[in-house]
Amino acid sequence: MNVFLWILQAVLAAMFAAAGVLKSTQPKEKLAKSLPWVEDFSPGTVKFIGVAELLGAIGLILPAVTGIAPILTPIAATALAVVMVLAAITHARRKEPSAIAFNAVILIMAAVVAWGRFGPYSF
Repeated sequence: MNVFLWILQAVLAAMFAAAGVLKSTQPKEKLAKSLPWVEDFSPGTVKFIGVAELLGAIGLILPAVTGIAPILTPIAATALAVVMVLAAITHARRKEPSAIAFNAVILIMAAVVAWGRFGPYSF
């Protein structure tokens, strides 16, 4: 199970790091072509979301690898799960069911990491 959690952490970290870098470095107008939901938010909010996702990705891996404050790993997973709940709410409001399904899958992955690292497979 520990290996499975590490794989989930790596996959989530890669996904959130890529998304975070994209949202925090690209202008809102360019993002709107592939991420239409950004039209509902200010450029500052979109960049904030990107930075939060990037920090969450770092938090999934770095504390556990270094052994410095490893409690931050399940906290990061929990925070990213909350981000996915908020994203699903945004997509529900915009009537985008396929995006909600994607958010739900990522939410479940993050919740499993949080459960495992807070509980029986903590560091």
